[in-house]
Amino acid sequence: QVQLVESGGGLVQPGDSLRLSCAASGFTLENYVIGWFRQAPGKEREGVSYITSRGGTIYYADSVKGRFTISRDNAKNTAYLQIDSLKPEDTAVYYCAASLRATISKPAYRYWGQGTQVSVSS
Repeated sequence: QVQLVESGGGLVQPGDSLRLSCAASGFTLENYVIGWFRQAPGKEREGVSYITSRGGTIYYADSVKGRFTISRDNAKNTAYLQIDSLKPEDTAVYYCAASLRATISKPAYRYWGQGTQVSVSS
């Protein structure tokens, strides 16, 4: 059974950091581009970052550049999203997804996790 499971979300204060994890099972993560997306209440799901299969190409949305760092450990079948200097506007459900294409376009992503909630509030 193909699964992506996110973890690491929580309630934090502005300026804090979080590391989100995305664990894959039922398929070999190494063969896929991994993307991270987020969906804030009342807003569309937006792509924030992706990393190609061996990490050779990394993309960040302008809104997160300098604060988000994507990485992957193919030996552990896991990808990560480090989020630093969290802001209230980062509050959203964060999803990881797997694609065979290096793109941030949502329709290209074949497998999706269930999401992990990140809430930033003082």
